[in-house]
Amino acid sequence: MTFEEGPDLTTYHHHLLDWLEDSISFIPSFLDDPYSIPESIAGSEWWTQEQDQANLLQMPPSTTPIAVPSTTTTSSSPQSLPQPEFSKKRKLPTSPTTPNKVAAHGNRRRTGPDASDERNGKFEEEGEIPQKPGNGRKGQGKGNGGNSGNGNKEVRWAEHLLNPCATAIEVANLSRVQHLLCVLHELASPSGDANHRLAAYGLRTLTRHLSSTRIAAAVNVPARGGGPADDSPCFVSTEPKLFRSALIKFHDVSPWFALPNSLANASILQALTLDSNQRLRPLHVVDIGVSHGVQWPTLLEALTRRPGGPPALVRLTVAGAAAPPGPFSAAPPGYDFSSHLLRYAKSIDLNLRIERADSLAPRSLSLTGGEILVVCAQFRVGHGGLDARTALLQSVRELNPDLMVLSEVDGGRAGEGDGSFPAEFGRRAELLWRFLDSTSAAFKGRDCAERRVVEGEAARVLEGRAPEEGKERWREMMVGLGFRDEVFGEEAVEAGRALLRKYDGNWEMRAAEAAVGLWWKGQPVSFCSLWKPHTGSQ
Repeated sequence: MTFEEGPDLTTYHHHLLDWLEDSISFIPSFLDDPYSIPESIAGSEWWTQEQDQANLLQMPPSTTPIAVPSTTTTSSSPQSLPQPEFSKKRKLPTSPTTPNKVAAHGNRRRTGPDASDERNGKFEEEGEIPQKPGNGRKGQGKGNGGNSGNGNKEVRWAEHLLNPCATAIEVANLSRVQHLLCVLHELASPSGDANHRLAAYGLRTLTRHLSSTRIAAAVNVPARGGGPADDSPCFVSTEPKLFRSALIKFHDVSPWFALPNSLANASILQALTLDSNQRLRPLHVVDIGVSHGVQWPTLLEALTRRPGGPPALVRLTVAGAAAPPGPFSAAPPGYDFSSHLLRYAKSIDLNLRIERADSLAPRSLSLTGGEILVVCAQFRVGHGGLDARTALLQSVRELNPDLMVLSEVDGGRAGEGDGSFPAEFGRRAELLWRFLDSTSAAFKGRDCAERRVVEGEAARVLEGRAPEEGKERWREMMVGLGFRDEVFGEEAVEAGRALLRKYDGNWEMRAAEAAVGLWWKGQPVSFCSLWKPHTGSQ
């Protein structure tokens, strides 16, 4: 079903910033330059300028030297790196700010019939060692979004150090673990390009995992344990004002969550009936997602522009506690978007009620007859084990909603791997690489506090389970639980395409009958799908 003269959903960020400014007449001029903040925002409640505002928007690079295990000589030069696994011929960089190249995966030399990149991690003899970015640099420049490599040839050296280290820990290869940890400590940096940052977050995870193994006491790990990413912020540890700023900035520069949110909002609009009684039917949206309120200003504004006006009542029930915790699910203590969203709704003459629920039980949600019920589950169902996600989806099915929106990370590799720590860690590292690589482009290679917050939160995926299911496996699961897939409307798909044109050209949207996928550099990132209860199913 389509809606006539539907709202323009491409103005996502305008309406979001209207909400922040508490005025529907505000048109943000800083979207042309996402690193400047106009005086109109600076004077609002959410964007109060203080003396330390400059420090909020851009975190100065750390000048603290990175600790290196005592088995090597501490030095800022790559010449001090351990030698056994690398070439005898090494080319030093001509510029301290340009990362050196390492051989691509396909150019590596195997050392035996059973050798592999994951087992030995050896580079081609003529390869070059990447260099840690020097202090005082913000990033790797705007031209390539902070990515390392030559032109279109992507070099992903961090995974070729992290994955062999995970394997060495698993098989208790003491000397190899010691060597790779040393190399990673020398190269890891939370302010370099995507490889340096992945090395930093991966090193932290590996050293934490190492502490629980039988070889922990024999490996010389620096006192700080996790290396340069130890102090990286995450959502829970972030001051609420910086947390809000990071949410808004990330939605403005990256479609990672903005595109699924746009598709979800457009589909919720489609779920509303267009008969003469539509204003008499309340709209009830159950929010099981990671937007922390950022998704909803656009939907509320779009509701006011529908033919016939908005529903008589819009209910928003935040039920995040009903889903297993995962990356991006938590908020810092003291953060509450309800008052700001209610004030925005009042400014656009929309009757909004916001409630919270700890479960999906009908009594907890205070369901009433006659309302249009939509369950919006954005990047939350996939966390936890199979039993947890099955129980959550069964709870949704028992609600018999008019529509369910399901967005998840596209694992795309179901059934691969042996379930061991190295296999699981490798899949997590690959997912985090896509995130870090895309945020390098999104922030134009610039290091700032907002980027560190969202990347620090994304790095939590290394500590838990990586998404296992691709969209086809999710479809089998949903059908088995009594749902049927719903096709996206043309307006929703076109709005998504229009929104995506705002971002880096490496992003791609692929629309299929059962889902709309988001891809980065030809690799799947996530998908958004629509579901309705199958008639007669239990």
